[in-house]
Amino acid sequence: MWKTLQNAFKIKEVRKKILYTFLILIVVRIGAQLPVPGVNTTYFASWFASQSGTAFNFFDAMTGGSFTQLSVFALSITPYITSSIIIQLLTIAIPKLEEMQKEGEEGRKVIAKITRYVTVALALIESTAMTIGFGRSGMLVEFTWYNVIVAIFTMTAGSAMLMWLGERITEKGVGNGISIILLINILSGLPDDFMSLYERFIAGNSVAIGVLAAVIILLVILALVVFVVLLQGGERRIPVQYAKKMQGRRYVGGQSSNIPLKVNTAGVIPVIFASSLMSFPVVIAQFFDVDYTSIGGRILMGLSSSNWCKPSDPILSIGLLVYILLIVAFAYFYTSITFNPIEIADNMKKQGGFIPGIRPGRPTSDYLNRILNYIVFVGAVGLIIVAIIPILFSGLLNVSQLSFGGTSIIIIVGVILETLKQIESLMLVRYYKGFLND
Repeated sequence: MWKTLQNAFKIKEVRKKILYTFLILIVVRIGAQLPVPGVNTTYFASWFASQSGTAFNFFDAMTGGSFTQLSVFALSITPYITSSIIIQLLTIAIPKLEEMQKEGEEGRKVIAKITRYVTVALALIESTAMTIGFGRSGMLVEFTWYNVIVAIFTMTAGSAMLMWLGERITEKGVGNGISIILLINILSGLPDDFMSLYERFIAGNSVAIGVLAAVIILLVILALVVFVVLLQGGERRIPVQYAKKMQGRRYVGGQSSNIPLKVNTAGVIPVIFASSLMSFPVVIAQFFDVDYTSIGGRILMGLSSSNWCKPSDPILSIGLLVYILLIVAFAYFYTSITFNPIEIADNMKKQGGFIPGIRPGRPTSDYLNRILNYIVFVGAVGLIIVAIIPILFSGLLNVSQLSFGGTSIIIIVGVILETLKQIESLMLVRYYKGFLND
């Protein structure tokens, strides 16, 4: 990784893109420290501390701490992520959107524009709910219509600006801008997480116990990172042979190729979907006075990952089983809308391609579907392992959930690997340009 970055800085065009991305990220972190006018940040920080370990923790990690500080970027890019997921799902239900997606660059531009509008609408709804819901309890210094409007439009504008900054990184910088912003937000919480681990397991213990605890923590984190790297990079390659065709007086074609099927086809999406679905009732319950000793209250407690794997109340871990089933279900669902075996088989047949030993057409699509079902299950199991280990660690050892747990590790590793690949491709293009100019 370091060698790639060193070589990249030797090329002027690539170096400018990296520095541009870095400057944008500085703007993002500065904005994360600017509070919304009229907000009582002390009150909200105290309220959030009392909610430690609830569904808000992961949301705060994705915002890079902006949520707890109620900065202008308090909503971060979560409205954009939600909007992208909604539009992607709607392409299946709405034929017009599906046609746009297949129209190429022009169609993708229209879909991107629709995604922006939906993002602003979602940001407006979320900021309104937050301001009115928390404002009456003391989030605002004075609960007046002026302060409410200022807070709503400030947070909405902050989310829209982050979306714009992300698009600028994608256009003029390195990597996917939205993913890069999400990455830097999660990384910003790592120092506090390591400090929490230090105070919980190392501080106050003898040197030998402290060193042993530090080694175990580092080994667990390293093992998770290595496992995610293997999970993200793993793929099953289906061989494809193209028949020779007569063109003029000679045969053309006959090449061999392959269809790469990634083990983790859906990426981190199943975990985000499952986490969002499980946490939604818990987040809504925070606005009401819920009796957690009642049956309904116990069900809500079971939906919160902070209550799983605790020996003092094992019945609440039933929520973990629901979480696992949701990850598997969403892995199959998301893969089914992003990879169409029937379409792949038809395209192969039109181009004269076939899988050795498998007849073209329906048999090919059935074969791809069988392989895909197996691969998706393996990928879902891998996601479950990565997501559950930090939860087990948190529940059994009574440690608050950390930013680099589960979903965050997949995001961090995935974004870094994809960004490095793009830097390498930019360097390769630059090399070919130099070669052709010579």
